[in-house]
Amino acid sequence: MKLTVRYAEATADVLTDVLGFRKKGQYPSAVAGQPDILVFETGEGGTGAEIHVEERADLPPERPGRGSVHHVALRVDNEEQLREWIERINEAAFPNSGLIDRFYFRSLYFREPNGILFEIATDGPGFDADEDIHHLGESLALPPFLESRREQIEAKLKPLDTKLG
Repeated sequence: MKLTVRYAEATADVLTDVLGFRKKGQYPSAVAGQPDILVFETGEGGTGAEIHVEERADLPPERPGRGSVHHVALRVDNEEQLREWIERINEAAFPNSGLIDRFYFRSLYFREPNGILFEIATDGPGFDADEDIHHLGESLALPPFLESRREQIEAKLKPLDTKLG
């Protein structure tokens, strides 16, 4: 995943000092005259565990809209670990959402200095919490807080073409 920010150092500090990533290296930007792109990794590393940070002070600030990324989601095993992250984010003095119950998982949201919204979310209970595993995807599963809007939500859905070729 690549994050394009105005000031790479601020995001790099959040990744390393708060989220526990480590700097893996850097490589030249494809845009002449721009700083190198920084690479950070977590866990055992590898492409699924990397964040690339590109500093581009020459670009206008990001505006939410079609094609933009809303947030970066990171996962933890369970609610106990999430509560430890909430404590850590509070200690770092980042304004945050506190624990949010999404029914299928629990989350914490916070913004870093460049405006990137991070989510730390639990693996469980999972999207199969209210469906028989042998029938996953056969009907629209909604969390209880959206059930009253089922008819409205289903009316806006379009069937997927599942035929290949």
